[in-house]
Amino acid sequence: MLILGIESSCDETAAAVVADGRHVLSSVIHSQIDMHREFGGVVPELAARSHVEQIEPVVARALAEAGVGPRQLDAVAVTYAPGLIGALLVGVSFAKAFADALGLPLVPVRHLDGHVAANYLSHPGLEPPFLCLIVSGGHTSIEMVTGYTSSRSIARTRDDAAGEAFDKLARALGLGYPGGPAIDRTARGGNPDVHRFTMPRFSDSSLDFSFSGLKTQALQRLASLPEDGAALRDFCASYQQAIVDQLADRVWAAVHQEEARAVAIAGGVAANRALRERLSADGGRLGIPVYLPEARWCTDNAAMIAAAACPYAREGRWLEGAELRALDALARDPEEEAV
Repeated sequence: MLILGIESSCDETAAAVVADGRHVLSSVIHSQIDMHREFGGVVPELAARSHVEQIEPVVARALAEAGVGPRQLDAVAVTYAPGLIGALLVGVSFAKAFADALGLPLVPVRHLDGHVAANYLSHPGLEPPFLCLIVSGGHTSIEMVTGYTSSRSIARTRDDAAGEAFDKLARALGLGYPGGPAIDRTARGGNPDVHRFTMPRFSDSSLDFSFSGLKTQALQRLASLPEDGAALRDFCASYQQAIVDQLADRVWAAVHQEEARAVAIAGGVAANRALRERLSADGGRLGIPVYLPEARWCTDNAAMIAAAACPYAREGRWLEGAELRALDALARDPEEEAV
């Protein structure tokens, strides 16, 4: 089964052709990072305009690199939620027109399900059930993946996402955008034990995350931080370690609670060196396999969207005709809206 995936939820215009939900024939990504860097974050209007300019050539290149003609496709998949509404609308509108013109079925994909499915690209033998930590700039959650088209929410952030916590400190330190990789690079060689931060606990024993308090603690300490490279490395290493500790703490508590036999991670922060090392070490000690997607599948891409769509397409769970044309983009996560 050949599926064309389209992703435009934030600041990457992406298209990919994936066979049978596992084999990537092409993956094309036009990144807007350089454009947004001077603003210290994504400017929604600029992002949407860039998507309009890039969507057609990116899709054409993905088809050409895969050696696949439009009429050889079995379905089209597109991210429809959550994300920047203007950015999402570009991808959804293009996908609808493309599929409708060719008489192809359309599979709308929740962005977070795409991140989970990125693990299938790096680990073709991975099968549900498994516990998945989804951690990115806009989302931090734990889901119990019970099937290829089903999952159950275990925990989510009550305020900032982990990626936001990285971005905000990096901005305050003048390290640039995106913040996660900048903090990770600066933390190399630093001592993570120099600064101690309080781990949030909830009275209801929830496994939910919270990073706003950590961010506040860090910003308050910046005024007294010595202006030298070693102090900056130690500070970034300690801050990064506090984020990793909270993520790992919740993951292993969830593993125990759900009696999970495997763990996967997904999302942009899943590329973080310290997080990958910590979860791998913990998994080895506990005898729990930990699946880490390749770094190229951690950030937003269209191959993961096509991979997530494949089981839906096989079950005939797609949109055609009037339903296809009625599809709309959603800024909020539909799973959260249903709670």
